[in-house]
Amino acid sequence: MNRSEDLSSAHKPPRRWVIATIPFLILVAMATGIFLFIGRWLVVEDPLQHSDAIVVLSGRMPQRAVEAARLYKQGYAPQVWLTRPREPAGVLQEMHIAYIGEDFYNAQVLMHEGVPSNAVRLLEPSIHNTADEIQAIATEMRMLQQGTVIIVTSKAHTRRVHLLWRELSQGSGRAVVRAAGTDTFTPGRWWRDTGDALDVVRETLGLLNAWAGLPLKPAP
Repeated sequence: MNRSEDLSSAHKPPRRWVIATIPFLILVAMATGIFLFIGRWLVVEDPLQHSDAIVVLSGRMPQRAVEAARLYKQGYAPQVWLTRPREPAGVLQEMHIAYIGEDFYNAQVLMHEGVPSNAVRLLEPSIHNTADEIQAIATEMRMLQQGTVIIVTSKAHTRRVHLLWRELSQGSGRAVVRAAGTDTFTPGRWWRDTGDALDVVRETLGLLNAWAGLPLKPAP
């Protein structure tokens, strides 16, 4: 091969498979980045501040109630509010099986941890999901003309709570969103634990539903 042939081969355009591979590699890199970062992205906590009430969102007993009691004893708010989930009480009642309700047990946890019973308030109406809880909290704040609440939930749930508050509170006040201190969710290693992985999937789907305007409703 002479020199002219060497030069012409050096300037040949890249093969088509190389060009076709570049977008694929970019997509793989983006997907990997999202996979590794999404656990941290889901966790969004606000700085603590003195508020009118501390709200325990339903689920994850007794973690959230214990955290609410800790904040109450530190003087961040004079009241602790509880929500009342409709299930499984509704189904069990139809089966004539006694079930007092999650709110009852959360109240017991609060009192066990040092919150007096007269500082515990049960919100109405009963709720199906987080969106219902946000609306119940906002309604209570409008009625009492209170400006700030601390909402206690789980780490992976904090971003969705922020989003739903912005969308559903109708300017009822400020929400300080906090996660239970004993929550074991590991944002940087969420794929190593089945519970953490389920949290990430659940919260991602919940955020997509919220961004879409909550088209998916709770089952009756």
